[in-house]
Amino acid sequence: MNSVSIGVIYYDMGNLHSACKALERVGAQVSVVARPSDIHCYDGLVLLGVGAFDLALRKIREYGFEEPIKAAIANRQPLLGICLGLQILFDHKDDCKEPGLGIVPGTVQRFISQPGLTIPHLGWNQLQLTRDIILWRNISPNPWVYFAHSYYVVPTDPSWIAGTVTHGSHVVTAAISQGTLMGTQFHPEKSSQAGLQVLANFVQFVSNHKLNKAEFDVKLTIG
Repeated sequence: MNSVSIGVIYYDMGNLHSACKALERVGAQVSVVARPSDIHCYDGLVLLGVGAFDLALRKIREYGFEEPIKAAIANRQPLLGICLGLQILFDHKDDCKEPGLGIVPGTVQRFISQPGLTIPHLGWNQLQLTRDIILWRNISPNPWVYFAHSYYVVPTDPSWIAGTVTHGSHVVTAAISQGTLMGTQFHPEKSSQAGLQVLANFVQFVSNHKLNKAEFDVKLTIG
């Protein structure tokens, strides 16, 4: 695999240390992106998030990351959203005032309370793989991964959904993928070998995308 640079976007709302260390373990050259103007410098991006949706969006906008993130995705720069970093890609969240980034059409909804159901959904659970995508390469069927969330994403277009998880009577989106944009509700960096494989697959995808883009650029130059 060619050298791959991954920028982890910093807006004061994520566990940078765990994610950066996990990405380094699978061979990425990892940097923390603190300046919006630097987003385009990386082969791929990771958008983390822990905490409140409203606060995360305010921070994204306060730090000036909204438009650079949208531009990166529009330019097909690979991006992986994790947990809240997935949710803020959507249009809006129930009971929140701050609009989401609106990159993925859909909403973020809260688990409905029911007898015996713990909210938040916290701990290990089995992932159901619903589509064959790059993130699932060399992953065993129905792997156990780590979740920590009270809300889940509901894409308007179900074709975005790449994996689900069952919590009580709820079967909800656990992963999305379309083109160069991917996201997981679970935490790969906390999900042992299965999680590391997911991150390795993302890094490999970024590497392939970088190589294909370079070949395309050479053809344009020659042409």
